[in-house]
Amino acid sequence: MRKHWRPAITGAILALGLALLPTPPASAASADGSWSVTPVDGGYRITLTLDKRLPARDASPELAVDGRSLGEAQESRDGRTLTLVTTDPAAAHPSSVRVAWQGVVPGTTPRSATAPTAATDVPAGTPITSAPEAAGHYGVTRADYDFGDTALQLSGLTGVPVEERAAVWVPVGASGKRPVVVFLHGREDACYDPDSGTLDNANWPCVNGLEPMPSYLGYARSAEVLASQGYVVVSVSANAIGAFDQTTASPDRGGLARGQLVMAHLDLLAKADAGTAAGMSPVLKGKLDLGNVGLMGHSRGGDGVVRAALLNAARPTPYGIRGVLPIAPIDRTRPALTDVPMAVLLPYCDGDVSNQEGQHFFEDSRYTSGTDSALKASLLMMGANHNYFNSVWTQVYGDDWDVYVDPGDPACGSSVAGNTRLTVDEQRAAGVAYTAAFFRMTLGRESAFLPMFQSGSGSAVQVGAATVLQATQSPAAQRLDVAPLQAAAGNVAFSGKVLGQYCASIAGASPQSGLPSCSDSTATSRFPSFTPVTHTTNVPATPMLHLTWANGGQMTAALPSGRYDVSRYGALTLRAAPDAGNIAADLQLTVVDGAGRTQSTTVSALSDALSPLPAGNQDLLPKTWLRTVRWPVAAMTLVDTTDIRQIRITTATATGGVLLSDLAFTTPSVGTGAPTKLPQLSVTDTTADEDAGNATVAVRLSKASSLPVTVHLQARTGAGTHITAAAQKVTIPAGQTTATVTIPIQDNSTVDASADTPYQVVLGYPTNAVTGKNTAYVTIHDDEA
Repeated sequence: MRKHWRPAITGAILALGLALLPTPPASAASADGSWSVTPVDGGYRITLTLDKRLPARDASPELAVDGRSLGEAQESRDGRTLTLVTTDPAAAHPSSVRVAWQGVVPGTTPRSATAPTAATDVPAGTPITSAPEAAGHYGVTRADYDFGDTALQLSGLTGVPVEERAAVWVPVGASGKRPVVVFLHGREDACYDPDSGTLDNANWPCVNGLEPMPSYLGYARSAEVLASQGYVVVSVSANAIGAFDQTTASPDRGGLARGQLVMAHLDLLAKADAGTAAGMSPVLKGKLDLGNVGLMGHSRGGDGVVRAALLNAARPTPYGIRGVLPIAPIDRTRPALTDVPMAVLLPYCDGDVSNQEGQHFFEDSRYTSGTDSALKASLLMMGANHNYFNSVWTQVYGDDWDVYVDPGDPACGSSVAGNTRLTVDEQRAAGVAYTAAFFRMTLGRESAFLPMFQSGSGSAVQVGAATVLQATQSPAAQRLDVAPLQAAAGNVAFSGKVLGQYCASIAGASPQSGLPSCSDSTATSRFPSFTPVTHTTNVPATPMLHLTWANGGQMTAALPSGRYDVSRYGALTLRAAPDAGNIAADLQLTVVDGAGRTQSTTVSALSDALSPLPAGNQDLLPKTWLRTVRWPVAAMTLVDTTDIRQIRITTATATGGVLLSDLAFTTPSVGTGAPTKLPQLSVTDTTADEDAGNATVAVRLSKASSLPVTVHLQARTGAGTHITAAAQKVTIPAGQTTATVTIPIQDNSTVDASADTPYQVVLGYPTNAVTGKNTAYVTIHDDEA
């Protein structure tokens, strides 16, 4: 054996730090035998055995030592045993090991001392008078299909047969081919007994007389409304994936498999349209416009439909996917979606995916391409929870906030009168309205619904009983970027006693970015834009400007040379939020024209974006979430809007701290949705000996780009301790198609439990490209074996 000991990891990768651990103690265990810690070379294996199986949540289980989560755990098939290998010294002498969800150990967080927050503390927003949820003039018939529980094999779910089953709503009397919308549900139990309430997620196909959970029928109202408006709606069953996506059969928690499932159903529908699919209803022959397709995914299904859109774009002849709507989604691998309109709908009172990590779909897609032709929006629905968007989950599982967090929470608990919470009927109505409006807007070109996603003024809209906050970005053709505020720029300057610091992520998660954290808090669920997600923990999250001041100051941003005429745009826009201090602050916005004339207003006069959101559970609320502030250009009557030279942002309160992003002139627009033509990034498997010092991973493009391509590669820890969890930025120069990445290997002097130990590497957060095969393995061979 050649020993390669290094006191610190160096080279291209910046590791979070493989701590120099004390001499491993003897194995430790709890008095009741529920947990144990076993030393492994360079780290510890923690095992927790539960009295009953874990609930089948969309969030992934974690293991917490002495109240602090150490990361996502591997779950056994019966859902009763969790295992985690870690190098964290906290695992050496634990006094407790418990299950955590998204960084929080249930039942350990005190309620906020904040008084109950009344619904009136949330701005009512601009009323939406259109009624997208109204029934159309077509009748509706069903054309369901079911090819059994084991009809499909998907490479994203190794060795597991998957059902091919869907409910289909078809408009009666609608002439010609009709737009197609596909719905995909998330992860709950695969099997159940509707009479006894027995649940099972450990077996597929179902056993012991249980039947498949009909999660795919939970969006029937949205489907009926859209079908009555002339759309064919297909809601897909994905129980098999949900039963195995926490196991080694699915390394990315089902993301790839769900995307492949959607594509398999589109392929089947293409055959049905051609009349060549045996077992499909003849009603579908000649009725499906697969050049005009929309995708909606709820929870883990949200991740699935984004992956489907990217898989589709990689095909030589893709389907015409023209709108993607993730609802309360997970986002584990940080892909970006360009050239397709996307709206991410987040529930403020989500008790399951409480960190609203789906916000990354919006954040990561904003500047992926400088020519992105489609709207990007993120919408925060106040008072909504996770389950109520699906009627089956509502009936079987109830209120996820009450079950997983606290029914008495002042902001989100259902038992607190007058807070932000929506009733079941109110939330379902709002969900139907947004689902119908999005696809009528993107597939049906009904522009009347655009204000629900990108208003012309304010930062919030009122849809029925629901207040919905907006963060939006117009297509590139309808946008003049003045200052994205992601990094220092020559046209941005600061003066006075104001500190402008660019930041990214929270709690020191991405030191390799060279940027400080936007907050030191470890309460990840309070920061959807920054929360580190499981498979890309150290990839930088949402670089932006952190502006702080004590006695006032100013930021100035000069417009791009020669692009001074802003008269054709709808508004000056800026995303903003109070920083982690959540103290209300204010800013003055000033535009300056070529003659030196000025006009000013304040953020508070335009929006409530700098007012803190409702507080409650201290680990989950209040959210720090940037809203889009809009100052209509038509209101800038004191300056020459054909010759605007500068924007000034001046402090309007004595002290304060705010987060700012995306300073631009924009016009609301859906854009032109189509599968992206950007090259696709992939990463390949590799092997290395334990004593090799490094492993080399190849990152490739499907075709050369005229611009440099960047992406971040995350190395993840696995069943051993040869590799440290860390991320690094990878650049493929213009005109080239390959880059190599070096990952340090930590050698040891013992025989490992397995001769070959795989470690996952994941690509995420790309620019000038999108991710394709974004997951691979570095397999380390034990030289002592």
